[in-house]
Amino acid sequence: MDIRSFQGWRYNTAAGDVSRLIAPPYDVLSQADKDALLAGDPHNIAAVDLPHVPPKVVGPDEVYKAAADRLNDWKSSHLLRQDDRPAIYAYQQTYSWAGRTYTRRMMICRVRATELGRGVIPHEKTFAGPKADRLKLTEYTRMQLSPIFGFYNDAGGTVAGLLESATAAGEPNATGELACGQRSRTGGVNERLWVISDKEVIDSVASALRDEPVFIADGHHRYTTALNYRDSLGEIAPDHPANFVMFVLAAMDDPGLIILPTHRVIRSLKGFDLEKFVADTGDVMDYEPVRLQASDVADADAFLKPFGRHAMALVGDGSAFIGRLKDISTMTDLAPGKADAWRKLDAAILHRLLIDKYLADWRTDETFIDYTADGPAALADVESGDADLVVLLQATPLSAVREIALAGAVMPHKSTYFHPKVATGMVLYGLE
Repeated sequence: MDIRSFQGWRYNTAAGDVSRLIAPPYDVLSQADKDALLAGDPHNIAAVDLPHVPPKVVGPDEVYKAAADRLNDWKSSHLLRQDDRPAIYAYQQTYSWAGRTYTRRMMICRVRATELGRGVIPHEKTFAGPKADRLKLTEYTRMQLSPIFGFYNDAGGTVAGLLESATAAGEPNATGELACGQRSRTGGVNERLWVISDKEVIDSVASALRDEPVFIADGHHRYTTALNYRDSLGEIAPDHPANFVMFVLAAMDDPGLIILPTHRVIRSLKGFDLEKFVADTGDVMDYEPVRLQASDVADADAFLKPFGRHAMALVGDGSAFIGRLKDISTMTDLAPGKADAWRKLDAAILHRLLIDKYLADWRTDETFIDYTADGPAALADVESGDADLVVLLQATPLSAVREIALAGAVMPHKSTYFHPKVATGMVLYGLE
């Protein structure tokens, strides 16, 4: 990948505290989340980055124009100021999960925009509606507001060593505590940012990663929007800002880079009976009944792992079972055109086999699936009768994400939840 420094736009605040001004990425925020952020401070980045809710389709032009006007006002008043020199930004997030504290060490830089699969490797399908929303916002603001989150191979820890040395001697230039409701899953994340303008360090980082691809973790719609925006400009100079995309990059072996499972909460099934479903699928799945409490599934991945590979928990009205696929060749027969790594994904087994094939008789036009990384909340939904079936999954290994991406395959929808989300508002990237 072609890594470059840039003169980022950052909030100009006393002591560098941006707690009330940053936000989780737009696509995990509800209207209630946005309202809470703006109640804390009307200058929160969500006021610009989320002009239309929900951002699944394009909104009216006036909301994007209002967002751009607000952004320009912040620049004019010097609430947002552009750094004097090109830099890369060391970025750390410290957080707790399942009783352990982690620090994820990353950097913010810009990466040359290339077609997907040529140095920038995706693993998810994108949809037209969200891309139309993001493109309209980019056209009005002429700025990339929210970074793409990616990971890379840092063989020997070269980049990690460079970033650690560059930040060891000084206090961070910006700090914050990101907290915004249960849905965003980012409460209590400590954010720290260092500005690194030392050209020797920047050149060394770029050289170390020149031959490495970047894998998109989160932000597939934002990345493809960046390509669409670039292409809409026609012929531009090779070093035009629109030929680059702002990324937050983490080394794939960083101990703070974790993936949470994304559980399925299935609603509006007609006359669903879990025990009958278990009996119907007994030819392809092994089951054992279990008793589940919220404390068991606060870390569902850890709970399920002792039951073995591909183990998942199916929870219905008053009953719960641990299910395991009997024979992986079942997936070969169901999905002969898919990569072997894809067929071994728990999400693929769940959707292609159990949902598409065996749940069909209970599904109606009103049936829909919610996705959550919150095991106890999913369990509460089925216990209260708000859901007919909950399926709790193990986390997708990072190695599987990489393998499927390199194979040019697309993972099933919501196969990964990289935790925590990177913040929006630490650094903005101007496209003019």
